[in-house]
Amino acid sequence: MTGSEIKKALKAGKRVFGTCITSPSPIWPAAIAGCGVDFVFIDNEHIPLDRSQDAWICQAFQALGIATVVRIPKVDAAAACQMLDAGATGIVAPYMESPEEVQALRGSVRFHPLKGRRLQEALASEDTLNDETRACLDKHNADKMLLVNVESVPALERLDEILSVPGIDVALAGPHDLSINLGVPEQYAHPKFVEAMAHIIRTAEAHGVAPGFHFTPGKDTTGAWTRMGARFVVHSTDIFMVQDTLRTAMSAYHAEFGQAGGGGQSGAPRTVVV
Repeated sequence: MTGSEIKKALKAGKRVFGTCITSPSPIWPAAIAGCGVDFVFIDNEHIPLDRSQDAWICQAFQALGIATVVRIPKVDAAAACQMLDAGATGIVAPYMESPEEVQALRGSVRFHPLKGRRLQEALASEDTLNDETRACLDKHNADKMLLVNVESVPALERLDEILSVPGIDVALAGPHDLSINLGVPEQYAHPKFVEAMAHIIRTAEAHGVAPGFHFTPGKDTTGAWTRMGARFVVHSTDIFMVQDTLRTAMSAYHAEFGQAGGGGQSGAPRTVVV
């Protein structure tokens, strides 16, 4: 799907599904394209990808009709513009906790390539743009999406203000970081966490913003949040899915045939990208 198609589907109350891609291999786009995803999530917060890798990942997936959402390392208007120039469909930054941070990314996503004082004037009031400029910017950015990462208590406390900023397409919960910030680390069934997710979903819908999340541990929890109302679902991560499948196969082999060597670190930690 294109960014415009995803936005149209979300506005119509439909759900879209994707996965996180961390591996810069030219084999992945064609392999993922046949799996029924609507978009891919490219993480620059936790994964060491450079601009050229981001660019070809975005271009390759979009050539196959799959939108690309890039999470930049922090709220940075210049970094957002770089990813848009690279071909990103959507932009999100981690730990967004204020309307001012959202406005900074809104300037990049909704008014690109406008910059400087003229951009600040437009952010303060779109009435400062004449009809010709407004039409040009709307056309230039029609396919782009603005996502807000909600993963902290300060964000929950100001969520109504944050989602009042115009032009937001998705309120994306980060369950892992959010659970830690709430003081219930990885306790996704804890009432405090469940209520936080419900609050995000309710508040997002009240503002005409699609609620979503990125999660890995289990499909049962993912299904519960989706049934609760989440409509932008980032399912797992390429490296986690390979790791889980390989661990299951190796465990079965070792159980039946024994193990010749150490077999690596069976309990090695997984990189957190949620």
